[in-house]
Amino acid sequence: SGNPDGVPCIFLHGGPGGGISPRSRRFFDPAFFRIVIFDQRGSGKSQPNAAEDLQGSLIENNTPKLVEDIEKLREHLKVDKWGMVLGGSWGSTLALAYAEAHPAKVRTLLLRGVFLFEPEEVDYLFAKGGTQGQHPAAWAAYCNYIRDTSDDFESERQNLLGAYWKRLTSDDAATRLAAASAFVGYELSISKTFVEDKIIRECLETPSQLVPFAVMEVSYMLNAGFMSRGQLIAEVGKLSSLERVCISHGRSDFVCQPVSAYRLSEALGKLKVPVDLDFVAAAGHSDTEPGLVSSM
Repeated sequence: SGNPDGVPCIFLHGGPGGGISPRSRRFFDPAFFRIVIFDQRGSGKSQPNAAEDLQGSLIENNTPKLVEDIEKLREHLKVDKWGMVLGGSWGSTLALAYAEAHPAKVRTLLLRGVFLFEPEEVDYLFAKGGTQGQHPAAWAAYCNYIRDTSDDFESERQNLLGAYWKRLTSDDAATRLAAASAFVGYELSISKTFVEDKIIRECLETPSQLVPFAVMEVSYMLNAGFMSRGQLIAEVGKLSSLERVCISHGRSDFVCQPVSAYRLSEALGKLKVPVDLDFVAAAGHSDTEPGLVSSM
């Protein structure tokens, strides 16, 4: 959509598995940009959707394949070079992975809520209760779902992501939905400065959105994002030709910690890549936070 002759840009949604929405294109000026948005494998209108064909949706669903998909889209649309790649949360991870794989095809990056897929980031969010200090009820609910459905909670509590995966891939549809609801409900409840119950309910009541969000996110978390440890920072030197990187990160983001945005900006700075790092006051993680919207 937007201007067919405008600067080509692409929007990479979060999750993984979060899918796009009509508001995704609203981050761009349609008079200036040629806007490309798409649902990543297994989510939204991408076929098969994990809610309809779980096993099929997981086939070759990994970061290298998603990077390939972006490149195939660029070639199909006859885009010489993306003027901007915008990615938030998991989308920031994918934007970095794509830019490092195809640096000559990207001019600028706009990243929101940076997630580098380091082991400590995954453990903080899903294993060691890093969010408990600010969101004790949300963390308790995340753990209690496993406890209440477990025959051996003392064992399963050592690998909560594995316990969720077991339920998300159950042969029982009701179990899959309940696990997805508990998992996604936890993340959504810590994503905004002011929790909006209506938005959370809408997601939890939409299986085509709920199930891919949970399944893909847990799959990627259990597999280190299908990348080598520390890959994005280790290969940041490949981004030396970027014209600019802009980062908007909520100072009260309890999903993706601000330190990740700082680490990335420092690494890019050593390459002399122009970086605009904006830690947004009174903003959490969600791209619906007014401060983040204004910053981007």
